Amino acid sequence: MNDQSSTMPGRFPGLSSKLIATIIGVILLVEIVIFLPSIASFRATWLEDRLQVGVVAARVLDAVPDVMALPRDLTDRLLNSAGAHAIVYRREGQSQLIELTNPVMPDTVVTADLRQGDLLSRVGGALDTLFASPGRTLRVVGEGDLNESLVELLMPETPLRRDMIDYSRSFALVSLGIAAVTAFVLYVLVSRLFIDPVLRVTDNMLAFRKAPENAALILTPSKRADEIGILERELADMESEIFSMLRQRRHLADLGLAVAKINHDLRNTLTSAQLLSDQVATLDDPKVQRLAPRLVTTLDKAIGFAQSVLDYGRETSVVPRLAPVNLRGLVEEAAFEARVAGNPLIAFDNQVDGALMADVDAGQMGRVLVNLLKNAREALEAQTGDGQDFRIVVGAANEAGKTVISVRDNGPGLPPRARENLFVAFEGSARSGGTGLGLAIAREITEAHGGTLALVPEPKGTRFDITLPARLGDS
Repeated sequence: MNDQSSTMPGRFPGLSSKLIATIIGVILLVEIVIFLPSIASFRATWLEDRLQVGVVAARVLDAVPDVMALPRDLTDRLLNSAGAHAIVYRREGQSQLIELTNPVMPDTVVTADLRQGDLLSRVGGALDTLFASPGRTLRVVGEGDLNESLVELLMPETPLRRDMIDYSRSFALVSLGIAAVTAFVLYVLVSRLFIDPVLRVTDNMLAFRKAPENAALILTPSKRADEIGILERELADMESEIFSMLRQRRHLADLGLAVAKINHDLRNTLTSAQLLSDQVATLDDPKVQRLAPRLVTTLDKAIGFAQSVLDYGRETSVVPRLAPVNLRGLVEEAAFEARVAGNPLIAFDNQVDGALMADVDAGQMGRVLVNLLKNAREALEAQTGDGQDFRIVVGAANEAGKTVISVRDNGPGLPPRARENLFVAFEGSARSGGTGLGLAIAREITEAHGGTLALVPEPKGTRFDITLPARLGDS
């Protein structure tokens, strides 16, 4: 694992900064959504205020029969109040015009029709004014205070645009202030509720990972009843279990090392005793001849027990080296080693196709077969009576992308106790004095190959199936 995944990023480069940035971003996004109709409303209000001056001028025009008789200073004051170059009053198909003493000839005229009250049109007009180039002239059109009358103003757009920019600047400053205050308040609340507990749990996980055998680093859960409280309690329970497992594992490792040394010395001693028993068995004393076979059998069991314990510790730590292996030949070798081939009491039938190959570790998979065949032989040899046809059959085939090897016999089958503790070391033996390590070793080796070892129910006898991944290239 790299250093980045094993160290804390710090408070602000981690969740805190992301939380603050997210809160501010969301608030600003909401402010932008609010800003668009707000700036549109500001523009419409600004134009309507100017239009009201035009309506007043229209009343004057409507009251005076001759527009030319109006004093020039009065018309100029009306136009200056509206900020317009000219005011046009239309009623009953007639138009009347008020303009400055020195008329302005506009280059670009843009119409702002206040009779269009839909939000989309107002927002579009506001954005057009806000981002327009300077120097344009607005033609503001609105209804007068009389029926079927219209008032038009020709005015420069620059004052409106300047006021809209000032309004936008003020709106932005207020929005940033609201976002900052809201983000700070939310950050404090969220930090108390979520960020601080998550940082506490994360710090504890990193510290416990570096020293899992230190019980002082086990998390003390809070009394929260929500998901974080559940997380803290589950993490504390998990760390407690890991602490206990590691201590037990260390004790078992130390004990196993001591047992392995004692077992090795015991096996050498028993081997020497077996050699002496073989010499004693050659004596002519009838009593010695009667007791010697029992002594030899007892020593064989003791040596077998010691050897199986050593094999159990050795086999479980070796990584299998896969290579193409002919299964029929592997079964023949295993049968010979297990003293099944050529056994005078047991018929052995190797039904594996001579062309069938599998990618396995020949030494380890051979040991699996030896253990299964040896168990089958011992189960059959333990049966008494004449005229019994004892038989062990080994078959193999490719099934559904898997290679299945079957080892079966026609013996009495496994007793209930052995079935309940199958594949459990020191408990799964089917015979008295057995260790049960053979099946435990066989299962671990098979699983290391990516396969499974299972007991298959049979009407009579015992059957074990070794299921392995099919060899690459085989169908």
